[in-house]
Amino acid sequence: PAKQIFADLPKPTALLIGAGDTTELVVRHLHENGIGRLVVANRTLERAHILASAFSGYAIALDEIPAHLGEADIVIAATASPGLMLTAAQARACLKQRRRRPIFMLDLAVPRDIEPAVAELNDVYLYTVDDLKDIIQENLRSRQAAAAQAEEIIDHQVEHFMGWVRARDSVASIDLLRHRAEAVRDEAVARALRQIERGKNPAEALQMLADALTNKLIHPPCAGLREAAARGDAEMLNLIKSLYRLNDGNSR
Repeated sequence: PAKQIFADLPKPTALLIGAGDTTELVVRHLHENGIGRLVVANRTLERAHILASAFSGYAIALDEIPAHLGEADIVIAATASPGLMLTAAQARACLKQRRRRPIFMLDLAVPRDIEPAVAELNDVYLYTVDDLKDIIQENLRSRQAAAAQAEEIIDHQVEHFMGWVRARDSVASIDLLRHRAEAVRDEAVARALRQIERGKNPAEALQMLADALTNKLIHPPCAGLREAAARGDAEMLNLIKSLYRLNDGNSR
């Protein structure tokens, strides 16, 4: 959401309230995504300074938050405090100072650091831990749907090859060939599905599957052709060419 809100703002300023492990993870993520200025507010100023200085930011005390709030395009709160760190009144004053420029707020604390009424203010985009749970669930559902769709595509493409194998039942070793082909298929499909579950694009996973199947399935005849050629075994060469229809100019 923050990237969409500040799409035209190349170096947004971030204010982080709290300096614990969660905040440190957030700081690293912001830094990797090209954040501009970084301000860290914490009850213990020394801890805030250590975290901020590691990422070229600066530290402030908690009671200095209202004075710096107007500078922030992004506010992320994650303290263990039982009380509020940011009230609706403070946010309202901040918006006046910012001349209605939008501000993205993320409250990762339980109980909340940011007063819920802040979400009702125009130009404030407040997200909480509950919102993140919904986003995670939606992403999971989308990924599962993509995996199911990709599995259908994979099954369809693999069936084409299996149809090719089944059409050659007159070959004496067709059962062995089928078993080997199915093993290759199952291994490639399992690998592709694992990649999709980890978030890989289904189309990319399908392309990798196709490449893997191609390499696995053409390796035996290619090896046989090379060995027959090295031995000068014309009969074996012709047999392999006939089996794979390499003499009729048809590449399929």
